[in-house]
Amino acid sequence: MLFHISRLYFPYFSLLLSVFYDTVLGMNSTAIYPRLITARIAEAMADTPVVMLAGPRQAGKTTLVRQISENRLRYLTLDDELTLLAAREDPVGMIRSLDRAVIDEIQRAPQLLLAIKKSVDEDRRSGRFLLTGSANVMALPTVADSLAGRMETLSLLPLSQSELHRRSANWLDAIFSGTILKAEAPEVADDLIETVLKGGYPEALSRTTVRRRTVWARQYIDAIIQRDVREVAGIDKLDQLPRFLRCLAQVAGQMCNYTQLGGQVGLDSKTAARYIGVLEHMYLLQRVEVWAKNRLNRVVKTPKLQFIDSGLLSTLLNLDATGVHQERSRFGKVLETFVYGELLKHAATAEGEYRILYYRDQDKFEVDVVIENADGQLVGVEVKASATVKESDLRGLKKLANAAPNAFKRGILLYDGTETLPLGDGLWAAPIATLWGT
Repeated sequence: MLFHISRLYFPYFSLLLSVFYDTVLGMNSTAIYPRLITARIAEAMADTPVVMLAGPRQAGKTTLVRQISENRLRYLTLDDELTLLAAREDPVGMIRSLDRAVIDEIQRAPQLLLAIKKSVDEDRRSGRFLLTGSANVMALPTVADSLAGRMETLSLLPLSQSELHRRSANWLDAIFSGTILKAEAPEVADDLIETVLKGGYPEALSRTTVRRRTVWARQYIDAIIQRDVREVAGIDKLDQLPRFLRCLAQVAGQMCNYTQLGGQVGLDSKTAARYIGVLEHMYLLQRVEVWAKNRLNRVVKTPKLQFIDSGLLSTLLNLDATGVHQERSRFGKVLETFVYGELLKHAATAEGEYRILYYRDQDKFEVDVVIENADGQLVGVEVKASATVKESDLRGLKKLANAAPNAFKRGILLYDGTETLPLGDGLWAAPIATLWGT
């Protein structure tokens, strides 16, 4: 049976459909969560011909752009085989036929970008093309320069806790203005463990049991490797990649030693570095640069490896709540990944511009996360998977403060507790739940 729904009643139908999914089917539809990047997309489309929304598969890009484009832009997805064939065989002809359009999964036919460049050079109206990509197509040869000055790229990562709790405050903007957000009813202990192990992928969150979330996550990782990596990176021999990814999960939050990492699965250091780059382009993980006084020194320092989503990392580690209670130390790296991912999401929607780095000196003092704003000011963040704070937990933050006395604004120790308390010399302890506070 077909229902013809007028534009007048469509918002009400969408709301009823979301309620149906949530209550009858037990699903958490991505449509019911406000995505904080929406305002940034609207701003970009108001003055830029091409806007790219980039991020991992299943983060909610398609849902969002279809909402934005409804009745205003033609929607095309390159996951449709016929559309993909047309894009690859006649990219210029396809783009010539479009006035304003959404093109979903552009990485499957990057040759379209040159055709889009030609089109927008002839017609520079704002908001002509809204693209999505589940791989970093801007890293591909000849693509990076093709749309310079014509395209703005925005990031959509899996759901943030702010979005899940319907909060709009930005932790990064607040902390650099001197404010620590207030955690309302902080999640601690088992509640925090559950939140961290779930991660932020909408489809994973829609599963009501740990087993179902684990099944989804494993199939998601397999699909990324078997389809996207093969298609975008041109890697034919993929048998080593799943094992390599599991090895990388074991060293999440640690510095990259390509020789050591590759050696565990029979890869040389160059191949290991290349594979990490491919997984980075798929938005599964990132290499985090070290903060240094001289910015030029950063390129020769060893980056740290960090995953984007704590739920996927916990699956790769076979870590569940029972495992956390048996061996709490294993939870520490997953919690750090969780915090890192939340900060990345805040950076994508913040008013200010921020870089997410880390700190390590010659004496091996470390700070889990260093946030640098456009003026070079710093905030250090240390993550602790405990409700108890010791003086020794502050050593890295104090070293960073001494290393950059003029740039250091404050240091925050995020912990599994409920109170926000000053610790002297610009240092604070704050609940992890302040990341989605008010």
